[in-house]
Amino acid sequence: MDLISPSSGLIFWQLFGFLALLFILIKFAWKPMLAALEERESTIDNALKAAEQARNEMANLKAENEKLLAEARLERDTILKKAHDASAKMIEEAKEEANKQGAQMIENAKAVIETEKKAALAEVKTQVATLTLEVTEKLLRKNLSDEKAQKDLVDGFVNELKLN
Repeated sequence: MDLISPSSGLIFWQLFGFLALLFILIKFAWKPMLAALEERESTIDNALKAAEQARNEMANLKAENEKLLAEARLERDTILKKAHDASAKMIEEAKEEANKQGAQMIENAKAVIETEKKAALAEVKTQVATLTLEVTEKLLRKNLSDEKAQKDLVDGFVNELKLN
């Protein structure tokens, strides 16, 4: 037997063995292998779909988080603006109230000063009048101690009345 030129019987038996092995593999091993490959392909497809879905969900969550963050920033800015406006308003009201109270205190002080001034002037007038009467009384007593001086004074008053 020569290996380079095989006989037809050897080729027949090799072909028969190969076909029998192929039939056995197709009958018993091919279907489970194909089923395992299909199952693996299905698992890979499901995993890819799940990964795609997870990526989409992550993108949605990220967009939603950004939206919530933007809303929170806007709300924070609004709250800060309201607080700033409220504090400015309170400061302005406090200034106005202080100005009102200052003006009222000035007016009250002016009124008190005017009242005190009038009272002081009235007191000075009263004192001047009292002093004038006392001085006049003393002068008149001294000047009119004799009867001739009294008569001259009365004549002088009468002459003045006639002139007016």
